[in-house]
Amino acid sequence: MTDPTTVPLEPTEPGEAGAQGAESNPYAAVIFDLDGVIVHTDELHYRAWKGLADRLGLPFSRTDNDQLRGVSRMRSLELLLAGRADSYSEAEKVALADEKNKDYRDLLNELSPDDVSEAVRCTLWALQEGGYRLAIGSSSRNAGLILRHIELDGWFEAVADGSMITHSKPDPEVFLKAAELLGLSPAECVIVEDARSGVDAALAGGFHCFGIGDAAGHPDVTWAIESLPDMLAVLLPGKPLPPIVY
Repeated sequence: MTDPTTVPLEPTEPGEAGAQGAESNPYAAVIFDLDGVIVHTDELHYRAWKGLADRLGLPFSRTDNDQLRGVSRMRSLELLLAGRADSYSEAEKVALADEKNKDYRDLLNELSPDDVSEAVRCTLWALQEGGYRLAIGSSSRNAGLILRHIELDGWFEAVADGSMITHSKPDPEVFLKAAELLGLSPAECVIVEDARSGVDAALAGGFHCFGIGDAAGHPDVTWAIESLPDMLAVLLPGKPLPPIVY
């Protein structure tokens, strides 16, 4: 695991964490993935996909669910159907995806501000106090609903979600859209991701990227971090940080 305090602030190219960087901070904004970074909804996704799989008589495990992180709803359905995908028309697939999404949206009613960790709240506060603009770049079409349930919708200046894009990660479209909404270039933004496909998307778009969780193991991630507050050592070097309860 890379110690973020030892990594230069501005690598020459995305993914080259060992390159010599400039002394001044080149970033104006932080674009966060939502699911798995700001709040964890994996269990809710699992329950919704598992319910659909059970009704279709298909096997579906938590390991299978992990493979769907950062993947679009329709592509996730294709993976769930596997060899049986050709047995369904496109209209039937859309109906199945909608069925899963309805179940998932119903489960989202269980989310509350209590599902946001103190570490996340303190990190957002520190970044905002440090002058950073904050945004969301999520492939989920439910990003706005999730943010409202956890009462963080007022924290982000821009929210780019699945309703605004044609291509899901690893295509960089959602991150490019978030940067566009901020009026900034990729070079002025840094991404925070928990999925390897999200890291691929960030790098493909010309962004530098923090990887947390599974994304920290991506071989080309700019900075690998163990917890969200670790990014503050990179983006707010020398600044006093709030006490954080994990």
